[in-house]
Formats: sequence, C-alpha cells, structure tokens
Amino acid sequence: WFVFDSIMVFMMVMETWVMTMALLVLGGPSASGGMGNASILRLLRLLRLSRMARMARLLRCMPELLILVKGMKAAMRSVFFTLLLLFFLLYIFGIAFVQITADSASDDVRRYFASVPKSMHALLLDGTMLDDLGGVVTILSQESFLLVGVFYFFVLLSALTVMNMLIGVL
Repeated sequence: WFVFDSIMVFMMVMETWVMTMALLVLGGPSASGGMGNASILRLLRLLRLSRMARMARLLRCMPELLILVKGMKAAMRSVFFTLLLLFFLLYIFGIAFVQITADSASDDVRRYFASVPKSMHALLLDGTMLDDLGGVVTILSQESFLLVGVFYFFVLLSALTVMNMLIGVL
C-alpha cells in the first residue's frame, strides 16, 4: 500500500501543481477546466477506497461488532414501520390542526398551523421531540382549550407511545 499511496501522491502533485503551472506558462485554457484528460487521474484516486475492504476483516476479528451490526439490520424493519406510524400520526393531526385553526385570528397560531407541512413540522418538533412544549401550549390555550386537549392527546400518542415503541425496538 505504501507504493500505491506514493504513486497517488505523486500523481496528485503532478496534476495540481506541475500541469497547472505548465498550462499557465504556455498560455493555454484556464487552469481549472483546461486539463482535458487529467480528470482520469482523479478517478484513479478513487482506488484508494478499496482500502476500506479492510473493515470486513475487522468485523471478523471482533464478533461483538458483528453482533451489533446484525442487530441493527434485524431492527430496520420494525424501526421503519414505527417511523411510518409516526408519520401517519403527524399527517392526521396536522390536517386536524389546520382545519381547527383555519379561522383563528391569532398570528402565533397561524405561524405554527398555517398549512399541513408547517403543522407537521410544528408537531414533530414541539409535540414529538418536546422542543418547546410550553410555548405551543401557551399559544394554543389563548385560542381554545380544545386545541390544548388535542395537542396533549397528540403528545401522548407520539412522544410517549410511538417513541417508546421505537426505543423498545432498538
């Protein structure tokens, strides 16, 4: 590998410095795009990625690491369906909040729930990830306590149920 790396470094120096200087001295096309087939040298540098094949040997040497990788592979299907369920909850409650707050006079409520994508974004960050739960509840309580109840029901379903299912799967 030392010889291969040395050749790659030599070719990179030739491409970057020597060929650029030669093109500038000879008055050829611009130094950035006038190298023609020099980009083939860049492709050869990709061969260095073949050194990543050594990682497969690492997995054989450490069986615990292989067990973790196999566990992640086995959990992928369950994680996918859990996240799909979360997406459906976000979509359904997003539509509900847009419909309930459609005739709201408050600019704060419209900022969070003006459209379905904005509503889904607010529900994901503030209802599922519990980023600013108090701020959203304060804004919703100024509009209607029904909105607060629906929001708390969403938090119960998404943050406490679905996210705990996701943690249980992993």
